[in-house]
Amino acid sequence: MMHIKDHQLQILPFAPAHLDGVERLEQLCFAHPWQRADLEAQLTNPCARFLVAVLGDKVVGYLGVQVVCGEGSVTNVAVDPTYRRRGIARALFGACFAAGELDFLTLEVRPSNAAALALYRELGFQPVGRRRDFYTDPTEDALLLTKTFKKEEPDG
Repeated sequence: MMHIKDHQLQILPFAPAHLDGVERLEQLCFAHPWQRADLEAQLTNPCARFLVAVLGDKVVGYLGVQVVCGEGSVTNVAVDPTYRRRGIARALFGACFAAGELDFLTLEVRPSNAAALALYRELGFQPVGRRRDFYTDPTEDALLLTKTFKKEEPDG
């Protein structure tokens, strides 16, 4: 477990108790945040794998992934600006990877988001494409990145 200012960072499955904190992060971090009802729907979505980073009693980050047949797509990743560059996003992705259910994981990122790009490359994501005019406020392409996970081949 990681320590930040005398608190242990916990990575936990998204639960109803985290809804207010995740909604706060959406409002804080995104020009077009998900609505509360959309976040709440992830609690019962069988394809959703949402994780939260909790420091003390505060949600300081979260990662949302949709998984279908081993194929993962990151829908959301956010860290409270006050707590950025302290390894929280890395810890969230690490917990996601450790679950072992993914064959590959894909995400989109703004080319101008140098910090996120550097993290994703360190985590083993590779560029595989571009989505034109994907983002608004401001309009910007999205780089499409994918990480492939090696699976143990069965003997035989």
